[in-house]
Amino acid sequence: MFKYLLLFLFFVSLTFAALAQKPDTSIAKKTMAKDTLVSTKHDTIVTRSMMPKVKKEKIYHPDSTHSPHTAIMHSLIIPGWGQAYNHSWWKIPLIYGGFGILGYSYISNQTNLNEFLALSHYREFGIPPKPTDTYYRQAVLYASVSSQSIYDAADLYRRNRDIVILSFAAVWGIQVIEAYIQAKFIHSYSIDSNLSMRVSPGFLNQPVYAQNFTNSYIPGIKITFALR
Repeated sequence: MFKYLLLFLFFVSLTFAALAQKPDTSIAKKTMAKDTLVSTKHDTIVTRSMMPKVKKEKIYHPDSTHSPHTAIMHSLIIPGWGQAYNHSWWKIPLIYGGFGILGYSYISNQTNLNEFLALSHYREFGIPPKPTDTYYRQAVLYASVSSQSIYDAADLYRRNRDIVILSFAAVWGIQVIEAYIQAKFIHSYSIDSNLSMRVSPGFLNQPVYAQNFTNSYIPGIKITFALR
């Protein structure tokens, strides 16, 4: 009896020893779950930071309150006022830069014209210039130049001055037309992102008089515009 009791106790001790040697996986599972959560969260943050931000395209719509007539009247009164009405401020320096160049050219040509007109007057009427005259120095400087050259120079500067005056009027008119066109598009038309374009190859049917026996079609490119 005592022997059987010792044998039973021996088997029980072996059982407890085996249970004691079995690893506790609950802590490892919790650690692995925590690491997986941190890794997933870190990867998600990195992925979101690396993804490019999608910028929403701005859609433009017509402005029925924007008046092309007002833009014309503004530009007719003051150059550049119509561009300011259309919110195209960057065009105003270009307009006045052009006027500035034309103004400088006008002054230069008019000054030279006055000079050669005075010299032509001396040559035509045979009046000797006096030292107190405004163009006395120029008369002495061009004393050896023929009268015809003096007349031709006066005609040249007169023509250049007239061209500058016409150019001045042309620039004024162009800025009026430009202000009207832009105001018209703002008022009546929509330029937005709801327009798609598709390019595809195709064939064009030749006219009857241009067809031959080998091929009645010619290759071409088909472009299709559509509103989305």
